Amino acid sequence: MKYSFGSDNHSGVHPKILKAIERANTGYSFGYGEDSYTESVLAKIELLCGGDCSALFVLNGTGANVVSLSAFLKPFSAVLAPSSAHILDDECGAVERFSGCRIIPIECCKNEIGEYNGKVNVDKVKEFLKFGDQHKVQPIILSISQPTENETLYTLDEISSLASLMHSYGCYLHVDGSRISNACAAMGIGIKEMIKETGVDVLSFGGTKNGLLIGEAVILYHRNRNCDCSTKNNSEKTLLKRRESELKFLRKQATQLYSKNRFIAAQFEEYIKNDLYLKMAKHSNLMAKYLEKKLLTLRKQDGSFAIKITKSVDVNAVYAILPFTMPQIKRLQEKYLFYLWDTRRKEARLMCSFNTTKEAIDSLVEDFRKLL
Repeated sequence: MKYSFGSDNHSGVHPKILKAIERANTGYSFGYGEDSYTESVLAKIELLCGGDCSALFVLNGTGANVVSLSAFLKPFSAVLAPSSAHILDDECGAVERFSGCRIIPIECCKNEIGEYNGKVNVDKVKEFLKFGDQHKVQPIILSISQPTENETLYTLDEISSLASLMHSYGCYLHVDGSRISNACAAMGIGIKEMIKETGVDVLSFGGTKNGLLIGEAVILYHRNRNCDCSTKNNSEKTLLKRRESELKFLRKQATQLYSKNRFIAAQFEEYIKNDLYLKMAKHSNLMAKYLEKKLLTLRKQDGSFAIKITKSVDVNAVYAILPFTMPQIKRLQEKYLFYLWDTRRKEARLMCSFNTTKEAIDSLVEDFRKLL
């Protein structure tokens, strides 16, 4: 495999991150995050995220979502999520198995050309906020991805509106932020503005799709919300402090407590220092824009576009319908790893990473041109 456009998980580790791990690899340190270094890095992350929150490290994105959501769930609770959500389609039922609670899918909105954009809005979510029927599971939290599984972006107003809706029913909002850095880079804002100031209650803060070796973070905000929404106007005293203290136990049960936490901490310290996380994400976003531009130079003999871009290029992914036969696509995939998002339409998802180069993109597009 010469180049990969299959996933940003296929990229390596940023050299500065590897150096940070090497610097941390000296002497002895308490395990399980009970060392002063890990605690100091967590404090820096909490500051980055706007303060008035608690952060802890986990091993991976699925674990971050499991721990984040489980903190809010009771045995009769339900999670609301867009029908395209990663927790529904790509985590092997991890949240449902670990928590014992259902995930209820909500149909996504459509864009101006009638294709699903991966987002939900207030009207769609409100239909599912029904409480009190003892025969039904009770929704307690909405989980959205930023960016979405379709690599589209919620505006700040959209996130804020969803948070306000959930809070008005005594419920909560979770953001799956496996690519939150790409979202922030695309919108030119920080995590504080994206998450805290819009009213999000808990964030899965990703890193491994953006140059880290291992590790993600869970960010739980200290908001005074009603904890039980079995009735619409519930006014029970918040159990926030208990929820915060339970996070570490949920993490351990979910097998997400890494014994040598200082090596995750070292990565995150370098990751947020001098906005490296934004710089890497900005590069992968720019490479996706460059790829889109190059693909649109490919024309048929009548002058029309040879490749149809099916979704807006908001972050680091390009969705394109390829005008090739399946044998031709398979030959291309021997040289460039990429996946067909929709085999029927021959729609490919082409992902860019922090280390994607213009040379790789030019090579891919030139091979496309030769086939045309």
